[in-house]
Amino acid sequence: MKILRKFYIIILTLSITIFTSCELEGGESLNGASTTSISSDLSRGELPQAISGVLSDMRSRLNTQVDVQSIFGREYYYFTSSDPRFEGDVVTGNLDNNTFYTTSPWGSRYAAIKDINLTLSGLNNTTSDFSAEEIAATRGVLNTLKAHELLMVANNQYTNGIRVDVSDPDNLGPFVSYMEALTEINDLLGDAATDLANGGSSFPFNLSSGYTGFNTPAGFLEFNKGLNARVEAYRGNYNNVVSLLNSSFMNLTGDLYNGVYHTFSLSGADQSNPLFIALNQEANVRVAHSSFTDDALPMDNRVNKVVLRDSPREATGLVGTHDVWIYQSNVDNVPIMRNEELILLFAEANITSNPDTSVSAINVVRNAAGLGNYLGLITPAALEDEILFQRRYSLFGEGHRWIDMRRFNRLNELPNDRAGDSVPDAVPIPANENQ
Repeated sequence: MKILRKFYIIILTLSITIFTSCELEGGESLNGASTTSISSDLSRGELPQAISGVLSDMRSRLNTQVDVQSIFGREYYYFTSSDPRFEGDVVTGNLDNNTFYTTSPWGSRYAAIKDINLTLSGLNNTTSDFSAEEIAATRGVLNTLKAHELLMVANNQYTNGIRVDVSDPDNLGPFVSYMEALTEINDLLGDAATDLANGGSSFPFNLSSGYTGFNTPAGFLEFNKGLNARVEAYRGNYNNVVSLLNSSFMNLTGDLYNGVYHTFSLSGADQSNPLFIALNQEANVRVAHSSFTDDALPMDNRVNKVVLRDSPREATGLVGTHDVWIYQSNVDNVPIMRNEELILLFAEANITSNPDTSVSAINVVRNAAGLGNYLGLITPAALEDEILFQRRYSLFGEGHRWIDMRRFNRLNELPNDRAGDSVPDAVPIPANENQ
């Protein structure tokens, strides 16, 4: 079902915490279970609320992270009357370590991780009548979601590093490098996969409708494997990527939009989709970078993710002629992972070992976009170019382009429209984070 209301049952109100360090402090909800109750002895009745709280908090300030990464990747610009730093700092790459685009994603992701850690603690201490299978299944879900949130932080911070061990707010773990973080995230996903495999046939809670088809331990395990394939691709372990994808929900003949999603609604205390903006706005607008339409192949239907404006929108020397139109209502779902990404990861993983297989996977995506089969060179360099091109259009505005260009050492290929603009490779650690 949709998350109808946000349960502040675990740590604190995010509006207080998004500018704080990992050591999060704050008040408790008046209408939910207390932090102490959750962590000391999680009851069967509290578990569904805890899961709902985690899923809800995973969406907090998601728009800030997606916007910043999309601007870095020169997918679109975000012009807003309330904060010129989106067209200033973020486009110039001159980043402040004590402002919203640094602190909000960091604090929000670690707040969700804190929710998860407290729920895991409560699960370890529970005196309720959960079966061993129910405990394993729940732990598998929580650690998979924790791995996702840690990956979100790591992808932002890159070489600046992150803390992976934050289970004890009074004794935070050390900062680790990007590759060390990916290794720990990979291990966490592996442990979660083992739990899900031992988790029986059902969960003792409901997930949101964004997990339809993945709302059993076996189904959620397929999401876990897909997420692990993403991590292993980032690590360059392509043999593992292929193996993981074969156990995931990847389907070369299936719906490219099948996957796991954040959900939104207008009900109660729930939130609407913060990435939706109506067409032809002036005060707040996301406009596609001109290269998105300029570089597109004729007949590529993915260009429909942007719409020509009635008049161009300009701000401080940056101009946009097309509105971003990925989300067409304020209750549209936002993808966490889709089949289309998995197919392109499969193509990437086979570039060297099985180039014909790589081409076949590329053609699945090209054909779905209205394009003919790939007819270029079947060399590693040519296939890398093609896959990055297809990822650019298939995953537009979903937070991948900057990361993709960075991991292939191609950030210098991203365009800068003004003198002095540049693409950074990492977001700074927040100033108030003790390192």
